[in-house]
Amino acid sequence: MASSTVDESLLVFLKTHAPNNASAETDAVKASQALFPSVTYTDAEKAELSQWLVTASHIAAPGEDAAKTSERLASLNTHLSSRTTVLGAKPSVADIALYHKLAPVVSTWTAELRTGEQGHHHIVRHVDFVQNSPLFGLKLDDKVNVDLDNVVFKIKPIDAKAEKERKKKEKEAAAATAAASGATPTTLTGEQGAEGKKSKKEKAKDKVQAAGDAIASTVTGKAGAPEGAPTQKKEKKAKQPKPQKAPPAEKPLSPALIDLRVGHILKAERHPNADSLYVSTIACGDAPGTDNTSEYEGQIVRTVCSGLNGLIPLEEMQNRKIVTVCNLKPVTMRGIKSCAMVLAASPRVAEGEDSHAGPVELVNPPADSKAGDRVFFEGWEGDPEAVLNPKKKIWEAIQPGFTTTEDLGVGFDVGAVPLLAGEGAEKKTGVAKLRTAAGLCAVTTLKGATVR
Repeated sequence: MASSTVDESLLVFLKTHAPNNASAETDAVKASQALFPSVTYTDAEKAELSQWLVTASHIAAPGEDAAKTSERLASLNTHLSSRTTVLGAKPSVADIALYHKLAPVVSTWTAELRTGEQGHHHIVRHVDFVQNSPLFGLKLDDKVNVDLDNVVFKIKPIDAKAEKERKKKEKEAAAATAAASGATPTTLTGEQGAEGKKSKKEKAKDKVQAAGDAIASTVTGKAGAPEGAPTQKKEKKAKQPKPQKAPPAEKPLSPALIDLRVGHILKAERHPNADSLYVSTIACGDAPGTDNTSEYEGQIVRTVCSGLNGLIPLEEMQNRKIVTVCNLKPVTMRGIKSCAMVLAASPRVAEGEDSHAGPVELVNPPADSKAGDRVFFEGWEGDPEAVLNPKKKIWEAIQPGFTTTEDLGVGFDVGAVPLLAGEGAEKKTGVAKLRTAAGLCAVTTLKGATVR
């Protein structure tokens, strides 16, 4: 198809408003290439471009029949409903030609004609796009006023599923109409053609064979049923609920649940915010990265607050071995987080007496003990809890059994713990000694004292 010629009216418009010398070209394709030098047009697009230029010269012409104009506008609106430009995405002189013709018309349209249910939404959008887009670069003093917020009827997006169903129903209706009129296909191929040529006797024989196959497949459960025959569906197996993991068995109450270790006090100082507290830096044999630990002088340590200020001289707290409770939940004491407890002995007091009056003595592990050595009561084997659950009150239940003996040893008196005392083969009696693998733990002078 030969390219259309740009009419005189459009040439004047391009000369006045186009950004370059496109007005020098009277050929539609060459004018488009001059306007948009970076765009390449296929032969099909060149032909379509020329056709749209012809349409633009006739659309909304003053002397044209109103019905014809309405038809052209509706066709253009439908075409633009799925396109940015008349060619789809590529700009061309045809877009400018349509704008040149339609801008005066659109400017007179009411809101109903522009965006009503029967309005030309997409034409209005195209006009607004051409006059404002830098892609076209038109220099316009007077533009069509388009109010983007004034939309009378919002077009609903096409539901792909509903559209597919609609086409299916139309197809079924057409087939039903053809069947009612007695129409038959004019051409048959392959097996369909062969089927049409069979005699009545052969067709009857085929039906008997198909019935036999269907019965056989039903009895044997094998494939081979004729096409269209109902097939048995496999019953879906009901999903069995996944077995829930059983909660870990709760360990029986025992002093072995307490994580007792040898601790090495590397330094101790007075608490800055509490007169009765010391703040000690203690190595307890923790691995690097353990919760609630830090590093001090190349060792992994815990910060421990103890109420020993005024009961034990500060100098006696320096560089010494002690016994620590390492699995109590950390607590913050006057702004400093305490991550263990120092085990000490003090005299038993009657109810109502001051339990902090002293004297107080630290529990001493064997002299050659190392930080982190396990401390345990003889006869009470088992692994300690990682962290004692405060709600279970394990420490509160076990601690009353901690005591010192007449030989200044430290032990666990099972009789002082009601939940563990009593008769029976599984019940222990007496006082179990506190020790490490290297030897027994002891105090200096306090006998029959409580240890906590």
